[in-house]
Amino acid sequence: MSFAFEIIKGQENRPIKLGIYGAEGIGKTSLANELPDALIVDTENGSSRINCRRIKCSSWENLIAVVKAVIDNPSICKTLVIDTLDKAESFCIDYLCQKFRKANIEDWGYGRGYTILQDEVNRLFEQLNKVIDAGIHVAVIAHGKPRKYELPEEAGAFDRWELKLTRQVGPLFKEWCDILLFCNYKTYVVTTENNTKKAQGGKRVMYTTHHACWDAKNRFNLPEELELSYKPIAHLFSGRVDVQIKAEDDSSKDKSTNHAKLQKLMEESNVRADDLEQVVIERGHYPENTKIDDFSEDFINRWIFPNWKKIVDTINKNKEGDK
Repeated sequence: MSFAFEIIKGQENRPIKLGIYGAEGIGKTSLANELPDALIVDTENGSSRINCRRIKCSSWENLIAVVKAVIDNPSICKTLVIDTLDKAESFCIDYLCQKFRKANIEDWGYGRGYTILQDEVNRLFEQLNKVIDAGIHVAVIAHGKPRKYELPEEAGAFDRWELKLTRQVGPLFKEWCDILLFCNYKTYVVTTENNTKKAQGGKRVMYTTHHACWDAKNRFNLPEELELSYKPIAHLFSGRVDVQIKAEDDSSKDKSTNHAKLQKLMEESNVRADDLEQVVIERGHYPENTKIDDFSEDFINRWIFPNWKKIVDTINKNKEGDK
């Protein structure tokens, strides 16, 4: 009896998906800049005081376009840094509100706006996974915020650090990471000569495992607490990484077939490529300057083919309006 699946043994040398969050001004961006050949996608000018390679980003469409450009040009960097995810989330909310003509994310009602937000941000993580497949490390930075937290079985409340993200996006981020580092100042309580307690210190540290007061994780058996610098994690980034090369399979053949079917439809309906691209971009399915060759198999199957008559009608109306 034959077995139709490939069994892979041993450890894979995959690029690392790194998450960094914590207190403001503690050095998250500086840490990310020390990663190998880092390129920072700066959403809030957080890198302006650092000697680094950066791309300024001011919208959700721009962010997605930059990530796709890195996928198409994998030699441009060895580490892609998104700084920060919470600002990118606000870009996404603005994008969705404009696309669906809503005043704010609450206008959908019953939490539906946050569900749409979660789906759209997940599209970013899917693109970042493609960056990983291209052999490039990815680091995503986010801010943290303390919140009073109380356990039912315990008396009293305590401060717990959380990601400064919505409840829908935060779990996506934590699940996506291989390593989630929580960065904070470590304060020591000492007893003075007068037998009083006093806090001192302020050493910058990184926590790598979950704690009642913060979220963190790692898949590399790191110590629970590290000095906040690149040195303690440098060995994770120094090795060779395997680039995922996708062999031609049935899905790629289907994609070629679907593009061929689409080309035939366009010829039969006298539809030009730029007219179709304009409709798709205006509907918000892809960012500006996206070409037909970039349309995914799923998008052609699920949206273009079922809505072809409406698309042609829209193109014809646009042409009549231009006359």
